Amino acid sequence: MTINYREHIPTWKEIREILVADIILILAFDLTIIGGISSLREYYPTFIYFLPITAVGVTLSFVLHELMHKFVAQRFGAMAAFMRSSTGSIITILSALFGFLIGIPGATVIYSNSFTRREQGYVSLAGPLTNFMVFLVFLAIGVLLYPNFLNNVLDTFGNYASLGYIQNMINFTLFISLLLAFFNMLPIPPLDGSKILAWNKPVFLAVILVIFILFVSIMPLFSFISMMAIWLVIAFLFSMFYRTIGL
Repeated sequence: MTINYREHIPTWKEIREILVADIILILAFDLTIIGGISSLREYYPTFIYFLPITAVGVTLSFVLHELMHKFVAQRFGAMAAFMRSSTGSIITILSALFGFLIGIPGATVIYSNSFTRREQGYVSLAGPLTNFMVFLVFLAIGVLLYPNFLNNVLDTFGNYASLGYIQNMINFTLFISLLLAFFNMLPIPPLDGSKILAWNKPVFLAVILVIFILFVSIMPLFSFISMMAIWLVIAFLFSMFYRTIGL
């Protein structure tokens, strides 16, 4: 996700901010998997089991997504850096404590007074395309290593003990990378999808179609529709939050 904002952020601060945001999301995803803080005592071994798995999946899917926004924006001459939101970080943590996730710890902030709509579209598209690349790499690894791989992806979230550790890591990264691409492609400001739709409707529709095809290859259609409804609600809350704080 990208947000237009004018502020010079030192490199050391940006590294700190994205590391803290990454850690917050890792812990939040891990807590969500076990059902929140109330389940931690009972499912503490599961929490520990998934900690390296969420670290790999979240870091590759979230951090690379945000960095690609930054690099492409800078390529077009803009100021760009990741900025963590203190309020968003608190919301992320609190939601995970209750067993669901509203992951809004921060975003890449961009300032440019000369962006064309096409350049803004390229910058916004860079994040979801990065998630696609992560998905495809882990999909290829999974298909090469495991028979009937696509039929077992969701087992990581309901029956992880039936799978090996590496397969659970591949499954989690595969799913989270696609989930973040889907969330960011929703056409709700300030998400990437709103800017891509304003720039090029065929490109927007093509990316949405690819996400749909990839999702139904790893999960039932009804489950995807249910998940989409939930994330639409989260996206609206996300949009209202960033409008409230003036970004």
